[in-house]
This record gives sequence, structure tokens and C-alpha cells, in this order.
Amino acid sequence: MTTPDPDGVLAEQLLRLTRRVHRIQKRHLQQRDLGVTPAQSRLLRTLAHYGSPPRMADLAERLEVVPRAVTTLVDGLEASGKVRRAPDPANRRVIRIELTDDGRKALRELHSARREAAEEILAPLTEEQRKVFGGLLDTLVDGVAERGRRC
Repeated sequence: MTTPDPDGVLAEQLLRLTRRVHRIQKRHLQQRDLGVTPAQSRLLRTLAHYGSPPRMADLAERLEVVPRAVTTLVDGLEASGKVRRAPDPANRRVIRIELTDDGRKALRELHSARREAAEEILAPLTEEQRKVFGGLLDTLVDGVAERGRRC
């Protein structure tokens, strides 16, 4: 008889939670009919955090994906009018990615959809449990970030 591996059980629980979070967020996005995929949603949110329009390479680095993936996401968002490519005024060979008014509107809707999804996901937890859970998540996220800096 083998003894259960507590870390293996935790890892499986985290994977199941991650899948559930993605599924619920995707459903909330689809209900709003924004025509935005979860990956495009992430790019829009990332784009909104830049003070000035970033280059595609900046977005790829921030999103931790290959530049080609950003190109595909930007193509889709540009076709739907949520972003636009604009030449850099200091170097016309550099292309910057800007949010459009439709992109800002979509971001507001995305924010609401994410908040609703979070409320659904966290509904079983008490306020105190949410605080503890948030602290544990901070520890895990910060631990990963610290380990990544040391490597």
C-alpha cells in the first residue's frame, strides 16, 4: 500500500482550480459577446498598464510568449478595432501598439466579466478564508518570482 503524496495532491488541486478559473472566465467573456479570446483579453490588460504604447517585443516579453504569438493576437484585435499599430515618432521603423476607444470599452467590459468570474470562484469562501487564500497566493507568486531572479 502506498502513502499519498501530499505535494502531488496539492499540485493536482492547483491544476483543477486553474482549469476551473479558466473555464469560468471564458464563460463570462462569452456571455458578454466581446469577440475577445482569453489570450486577447490578457494582451489588452497588459497593454493598458503601459504609460506609452509599447512595441510588440515589449508585449511579448511582458506576456512571456514568443513575438509571433503577439503578432497573431494583435492581428485579431486590430481586425476588430480594439488596437492599432502606430509608427514610433522617434523611429519610424518601430511599430507601437495602441488601444483604441473600442479597446478601452472592451477593457471595461473585461474588468466586469473578470470581477463576476472571481465572485463566482470565491463564493464558497468566507471573508477570512479569502484573506488567508490571498496571502497564500502572494507567497506562492512571490516565491516563484524570487526563485526566477536567482536562476
